[in-house]
Amino acid sequence: MKIAVCVKQVPDTSSEKKLDPSDNTLDRASVDGVMNELCEYAVEEALLIAEANEGSEVVVVTVGPDAATETIRKALSMGADSAIHVSDDALHGSDALATSLAIAKALEGKGFDLVIFGSESTDARMSVIPAMVAERLNVSQLTFANKVEVSGSDVKIQRITDEGYDVVNGTIPAVISVVEKINEPRYPSFKGIMAAKKKPIETVGLGDIGVDAGAVGLAGAKSEVVSFEAAPARAAGTIVTDEGNGGKQIADYLSEQKFF
Repeated sequence: MKIAVCVKQVPDTSSEKKLDPSDNTLDRASVDGVMNELCEYAVEEALLIAEANEGSEVVVVTVGPDAATETIRKALSMGADSAIHVSDDALHGSDALATSLAIAKALEGKGFDLVIFGSESTDARMSVIPAMVAERLNVSQLTFANKVEVSGSDVKIQRITDEGYDVVNGTIPAVISVVEKINEPRYPSFKGIMAAKKKPIETVGLGDIGVDAGAVGLAGAKSEVVSFEAAPARAAGTIVTDEGNGGKQIADYLSEQKFF
């Protein structure tokens, strides 16, 4: 079985994010980049499926700048076999539609049985890329899975809903997205980290995968950040000094704010 696991490098979630005023895109250079947390669960699930199916191969796929190689290496150190890195300056500012196009073209014709994503990225939280890629590849789509079962050419997931979960069936080839409750990602071992340095990474540009530069990036984006401004400073809170009437002061304040 050949499995692609798509990962994304995102700004460290513990750092303050800001937009670049020169083009209103996310300023990624000013903060450290890390693997998107949900992608770690996707990598783990891909490895678990591969381990349960002897002879399987796990290929990491990412779209991003040169710095995204660090995220690729982490996935390889967890146990993936090789990687495809789509890197091109023209991709800067790409929206979800353009990103899904680049991913789909990188996957097209490579014979993948499963393509696994995390359910969302922490820098966008749109949860639409897996569905878009499945549509572009014209394959089964099984999203928001907290359990995946593969038997021959059949795939079954438990899809998380507000009320519990639905059982969704599909056939290979298929695109799957997973939620954080599906597994516990493994930590890269020292042996895995050293082995990752020798694993192959195929770096391709837009021309190599048949994507017109005009269809991606800011020029090809269907959405646009027109303007932005910093959030206002947080106002000082109201301090209640209890001199025997503290309870009444709090009640009066809550009433003024229409909490009850």
